[in-house]
Amino acid sequence: MPQTHTTRSYGGIQDCTGESVRMHAAVDGDFEADESQYLLSDTDTETRTVKMTGSQKLCCLSYCIRNCCSRLWDGLVSCVMRRRQLTARSVHIGEQAKEKFPPNVICNQKFNIITFIPRVLFEQFRMFLNLFFLIMAISQFIPELRIGYLYTYWTPLSVVVAVTMIREAWDDIRRRQRDNEVNQQRYTKITKHGGQVSITSSNIKVGDLIFVEKDQRVPADMVFLRTTETTGTCFVRTDQLDGETDWKLRLTIPTTQKLETNEELFNIDATVYAEKPQKDIHNFIGTFTKDDTNTEESLGVENTVWAGTVVASGRLLGVVVYTGAETRAVMNNSSPRSKIGLLDIEVNNLTKLLFVAVAVMTTVMMCLKGFGGPWYRYFFRFLLLFSYIIPISLRVNLDVGKAFYSWVMQRDKEVPGLMVRSTTIPEELGRITYLLSDKTGTLTQNEMVFKVLHLGTVAYGMDTFDEVATHLHTFYNKESSSGSSSGAQATPTRMRRTVVTRVNEAVKALALCHNVTPVTEDNPSQEGVQEEDNAAIDNTSEGNVNSVVYQASSPDEVALVRWTESVGLSLIHRNLTTLTLRPPTGGPLTYTVLQIFPFTSETKRMGIIVKEAHTGEIVLYMKGADTVMAGMVEYNDWLQEECTNLAQKGLRTLVVARKVLTQEQYTHFEQRYNAAKMSVTERGSRVAAVVESLECDLELLCLTGVEDKLQTNVKQTLELLRNAGMKIWMLTGDKLETATCIAKSSRLVSPNQSIHIMGDVSTRREAHLELNALRRKSDTALIIKGDALETCLQYYEHELMDLAVQCPSVVVCRCSPTQKAVVVRLIQHHTRKRTAAVGDGGNDVSMIQAADAGIGIVGKEGKQASLAADFSIDQFQHILRLFLVHGRNSYKRSAALSQFVIHRGLILSTIQAIFSSIFYFSSVALYQGFLLVGYATIYTNMSVFSLVLDLDVSPAIALSYPELYKDLVKGRSLSYKTFFIWVLISIYQGGVLMYGAMLLFEDELIHVVSISFTSLILTELLMIGLTVRTWHILMVVALFLSLAMYVISIAFMHYFDMDFILSKDFFWKVVVITLVSCLPLYILKFLQRKFTPPTYSKLEELNTFGSTGFTQRQP
Repeated sequence: MPQTHTTRSYGGIQDCTGESVRMHAAVDGDFEADESQYLLSDTDTETRTVKMTGSQKLCCLSYCIRNCCSRLWDGLVSCVMRRRQLTARSVHIGEQAKEKFPPNVICNQKFNIITFIPRVLFEQFRMFLNLFFLIMAISQFIPELRIGYLYTYWTPLSVVVAVTMIREAWDDIRRRQRDNEVNQQRYTKITKHGGQVSITSSNIKVGDLIFVEKDQRVPADMVFLRTTETTGTCFVRTDQLDGETDWKLRLTIPTTQKLETNEELFNIDATVYAEKPQKDIHNFIGTFTKDDTNTEESLGVENTVWAGTVVASGRLLGVVVYTGAETRAVMNNSSPRSKIGLLDIEVNNLTKLLFVAVAVMTTVMMCLKGFGGPWYRYFFRFLLLFSYIIPISLRVNLDVGKAFYSWVMQRDKEVPGLMVRSTTIPEELGRITYLLSDKTGTLTQNEMVFKVLHLGTVAYGMDTFDEVATHLHTFYNKESSSGSSSGAQATPTRMRRTVVTRVNEAVKALALCHNVTPVTEDNPSQEGVQEEDNAAIDNTSEGNVNSVVYQASSPDEVALVRWTESVGLSLIHRNLTTLTLRPPTGGPLTYTVLQIFPFTSETKRMGIIVKEAHTGEIVLYMKGADTVMAGMVEYNDWLQEECTNLAQKGLRTLVVARKVLTQEQYTHFEQRYNAAKMSVTERGSRVAAVVESLECDLELLCLTGVEDKLQTNVKQTLELLRNAGMKIWMLTGDKLETATCIAKSSRLVSPNQSIHIMGDVSTRREAHLELNALRRKSDTALIIKGDALETCLQYYEHELMDLAVQCPSVVVCRCSPTQKAVVVRLIQHHTRKRTAAVGDGGNDVSMIQAADAGIGIVGKEGKQASLAADFSIDQFQHILRLFLVHGRNSYKRSAALSQFVIHRGLILSTIQAIFSSIFYFSSVALYQGFLLVGYATIYTNMSVFSLVLDLDVSPAIALSYPELYKDLVKGRSLSYKTFFIWVLISIYQGGVLMYGAMLLFEDELIHVVSISFTSLILTELLMIGLTVRTWHILMVVALFLSLAMYVISIAFMHYFDMDFILSKDFFWKVVVITLVSCLPLYILKFLQRKFTPPTYSKLEELNTFGSTGFTQRQP
């Protein structure tokens, strides 16, 4: 039985120590365990009969009330929200679903018209500073506690809340406008009797039959019924969902594709069953049942199109099965949250210390005054008098400062296209320790370029590809003159061949071994493609080949086919059974596709068996990763070395090989292959075994190198960010091999750095072994797959994170959108450091929203990430200036501003405390009415706020020496150390001002007010000069304007004696007191900068007075 410290728990009720004891089932599902182990033993009978004390009864009653209220609240929330359970559904084709499902709307808003005011007020008053002043302001409605005018408390508080509400409302209105752009997109819906209506995306419901045009976004999760492509297939772009730019092939349901017209869908008695909504975007379980014939077909992910994907070919018709919150895209996105910056948290903690100071000063005053009479009234009045230690204007200044920083960022000409969508966290850019980046479209440009063709004895690069074209032209000219249409078997496989023949075989293999389909731009449908191709063949000289667009599930394959086209061997036609090539000279080459073995992450290779139409030659072509192909090809002494060389250059390598088959060999293989596919048990392993029987003794044809072009200055940017102390993680949904190549080419992983790859990990033992292996390595980059990450987090979360955060860089591949957000939260939880996430696709939204600072890039994958981010940029290289310049300035300025505003309140409260102590602990304010309001507004606020223009180092120095950023992460500009230094300064200056005024005044007490207050204003203005590091013309204007306002206002106020103000005594006394309060601090600052200057001042001097040969490093 669970133990308690003092008293037992009765009937599962919480005991008085706060420990809760509840009856529960046995651990690990042991439901048959003896119930006596959960009850009190016989020896504890007397404990059960002991009479409960009064405190115990009160505690139990309190718990019961809280428990009942909690359950009532949960029930009320559940009733209001009407949370729907996720369930499977059967959708009858041609009929709208009778059940209620979520509306098909996109919503990135934080608030609605009902929750806006409560949520904003809650966010504001959860900050201790605002809550304290709310209580103080309310207390002024009590006459006995009032110490001034109501406006002195309510005006600053109202301004703070109003500014925040306006900013939040503006940000949310812009989110709503962006959501409406998506929700109001129009689609065509089929109705009964052959009608078609146009509806908006938000009005689409489960069961609707919706048309999606080419290049149009899919509005909801649908099962693919029909397409204009005669092959019954189409391609979709999923980069907004999983980050992969590879086009995915989708298949229609054969039964519906064979229908003559779309209207016949309403006549067939058919039902689509769909599993309950899941987050998994790579799997789907469903069935298509034709009730009249009682036939059933299984449906998989290849029969679906998910919301957020884009149709790349043809026009498709689908039946909606999931809408709104139940779509895969939305389920993988996290709801937006209100982000609070680290500086705001630090300021909030400092205000709690200031409150403690207020409480201590109040208690000391009361102890010295005595607790006689209405002491509670005096206590509260003292509390109000000293409440100026906690400055309400701090929130106003910080919020306006944030808006100013955002405005400055958007006007930076060095970062075109920069948009600040969240004005609450600009200082976070100066505190980042971990940067988590997407790969596709963020670090890369999504453009594959064919770089190298290596034949073993000769290699061709970008500058020698014209030689390849010459060899091909020579080969086919020779074949044409000999009257043969193909040279496939002009030379036996095992004989030594010429370079011309070897080049032809390699290029032909690349032109045949792929899943690429050519489609003409003018006619995306496959109908009539063959006729168009024949026309194109007859008019080769007219350049019609340029009108062809290649569709494929891999950008690598498109790059290979485009390259073969550039050297003279073009793919002009493809369907499910044939492939047609156009050589440089002569007629087309037609091949029959006998078998295709698609690429998978397990096999890491793909193959195709084709039969040449003219010669009847049957050839198996294969290409794949060098790790698997090396054991399948014949012995050679160059493959491994050249693969390593190309990989070090950041190129993605593919090994290409072939095997010529006789008719008998292929017939025997086909029989065994078909038998394996018909197997009911262990079908996958049987099919793999049959295929592997062919994959041996392959003839090595060539090695290719393809480059995924990086964004501009990615290498330099990553290097400077690492020098700034950031740890960079790459989270991508792409394959392991691709992620590894980009990590190397971008220098995320150094060339001489070892890599630990954590691939297939599915059990606890495998996870344990992998972590032990990683622990034994040092200075090693970690590359881990998404499923391995899931397994390790399940069993060894702390161990994995402890090791991962020590790695210089980490790459997580095959990572789902949800996993990206999980990784961000894990880093935040385990390190307590600030994180930034950058991405450009819809699959990055969750990661961006989970990070402390989310950065979206406007790129080829659309604007979804940009719209959901806190900051939006056009190129990855701009992130450097965002962090090192704008992040630095925002943090440094806000730190200086907040500390100065706190100093302004501290010095005022110190003067008040000394005044009360001298005058018999009177709870009367020394400065009353407009003096208090003016002190924090027109007299000092302009000059204090001008600190937002301060600059400790120039942008050039900040970018040239990124190491300066490390000091920002340590938070030394606003720390407990700097806070207590300002406290000591405030106590010293407050004491000098008050005691100096008391010593120098002669006749009336009003002279104390005039001398001390004037000295206070001058001291504040001079202290700004002590704080400023780089003067701006507006700072000087603000200082003189503030002083002028004070001088002018003296004539209109009754608080001062004008005769005394105009006398020489007033002048010299104010000057002496001001000099005593400020001059020592200026001397200390001069000595400090002379003997222990900060790093940035040394660099500024080097930049200004250094040798003429000083060269600034460029990012």
